[in-house]
Amino acid sequence: MTLVPIRRPWFPTQLSDQLLWIGGLICGIFVFVAFTAPLGQALGWIPNPQDFLDFPIHAPPSAQHWFGTNRQGYDVFSRTLFGTQAALQVVVVATLFSLILGVPLGLLSGYCGGWLDRALLFLMDTVYTLPGLLLAVTVAFVVGKGVVNAAVALSVAYIPQYYRVVRNHTVSLKNEVFIEAARAMGASTPRILRRYLLINVLPSIPVLFTLNAADAILTLAGLGFLGLGLPPEVPEWGQDLRQALDGLSVGVWWTTLFPGLAMTTLVVGLSLLGEGLGERLDPRRLR
Repeated sequence: MTLVPIRRPWFPTQLSDQLLWIGGLICGIFVFVAFTAPLGQALGWIPNPQDFLDFPIHAPPSAQHWFGTNRQGYDVFSRTLFGTQAALQVVVVATLFSLILGVPLGLLSGYCGGWLDRALLFLMDTVYTLPGLLLAVTVAFVVGKGVVNAAVALSVAYIPQYYRVVRNHTVSLKNEVFIEAARAMGASTPRILRRYLLINVLPSIPVLFTLNAADAILTLAGLGFLGLGLPPEVPEWGQDLRQALDGLSVGVWWTTLFPGLAMTTLVVGLSLLGEGLGERLDPRRLR
């Protein structure tokens, strides 16, 4: 009898794996574009996104300007590619700020309890009830424009989310047998938090990270649309959409389509990646 080898499909068959694969592919493409755009500019393949005096205004897509130009003469193709770089820089820094502050506070609050837990819980719940865009706009007014400043404005809205997730996990784990055993053996509070609790709450972080990144893309675009995001000379999708409004009434569609399509695609990719990670890291599936 001849054994016929089983051919496994190259594409994942489960829905969670498909979401993870598609989302990872989309995000990988945008990361590749962000890293290679400066190289393309240095080789002369991509126009400088800050050059506008030598280009015609509201020129339609052509062989010279693939995505056309906007009302200020900027090359839309170049601005769209370099907008990826600006978006990923701000979003990664913002989510890292939120993670670095939210996770330790959640561990301390959930493990120590008492007045510290009540105070932090009240503070985080107060911040959490405020709309993210409104909170980001308020902070942006105070800190001003710039990559780091925009990241700080975005991160304030996401710190309570990391805090709540980590705190709830810590509260459910701190009375487990292995934590009691660590206390009985004389382990200090910092060691218990770092060695025993942190490693058990980490699986929930990547899911929240990707979903917050998708929301941060839209919030950053909202700040740019309101003129509170990055400086005017920095390519940014929200700012470009704001500048494109005047052209819509006269049939200039390319200045809106391509930045908006890039932003939407990246948000969809991050959302799919987050949903796929959520299914893969679900404790009920890992049993």
